[in-house]
Amino acid sequence: EVQLVESGGGLVQAGDSLSLSCAASGSSLDDYAIAWFRQAPGQERAGLLCITSDGRIHGDDSVKGRFTMSRDNAKNTVYLQINNLEPEDTANYYCAADWHGDTCITSAYVYDYWGQGTQVIVSS
Repeated sequence: EVQLVESGGGLVQAGDSLSLSCAASGSSLDDYAIAWFRQAPGQERAGLLCITSDGRIHGDDSVKGRFTMSRDNAKNTVYLQINNLEPEDTANYYCAADWHGDTCITSAYVYDYWGQGTQVIVSS
């Protein structure tokens, strides 16, 4: 069973950039699709981007301009880069894994394994 741990969150200012990491243990991520989600205070969890086992990225077109996603299978880690942060990006950010890695969608119900989240707070 894969365990996921997010890191890299914190308090930042609007306009800053941030790189979040999702490190896996217990299993290789090579065959998994990985997705990033976020949950803002008082809101439902929302999917951002996902990456297939062969590196194809899918997700919400509204975030693709500022959000990018990558994976380093050698480090068993997936990354979410957020540029030009806005106060509206304040949320807990979660990564999740689905062992059907040949495709991916940013719907929470398909993901079997979740991290505990990392908090991002963006001040104006």
